[in-house]
Amino acid sequence: MPIILIRQGKDVHMTRSMPIIMGLEVKIRIVGRKNGGEKWLESSYSVYESRLKSTNLKVTTEWHKNDDELIRGTDGDDSKSHKVVLLDPLGKMCTSEQFSDDMYKWLEDGGSRLTFVIGGADGLPDQLKTSYGSRMLSLSSLTFTHQFARILLMEQIYRASEIKKGSGYHK
Repeated sequence: MPIILIRQGKDVHMTRSMPIIMGLEVKIRIVGRKNGGEKWLESSYSVYESRLKSTNLKVTTEWHKNDDELIRGTDGDDSKSHKVVLLDPLGKMCTSEQFSDDMYKWLEDGGSRLTFVIGGADGLPDQLKTSYGSRMLSLSSLTFTHQFARILLMEQIYRASEIKKGSGYHK
């Protein structure tokens, strides 16, 4: 543990200090039901959630009943200066390496806070696309259920952390 000297006027005090490690928070906002009645969806998500526990990345999911709730939650995150990124088939396609670079840049820009937004069965509301359309990302040109898109996103978040660490996970 490092020793720090603190000067107060003529007095000098020694103290031991623990380094401050800032946690990175990623939030996934999504419209729909948690697993749509299929346990394998939550089980698949949990695999990556467990793997991320050893990192400084904390990922949470907020489920919304409808588009209005999704819009309110997303706008609330934006008002707190979180970086907001929409997931949409019309968004920018990128490699996993680019995603990793972008994700850590977004976290830096958002004060260690990043929100990914996944629409429901009808996709993202136009209001969100109008407000945040400059930050739209596509996981694939294929169509996925919103629950499955969440699992794909979670795997890419984990992969991004491994790319950043330089581990052998990403080959």
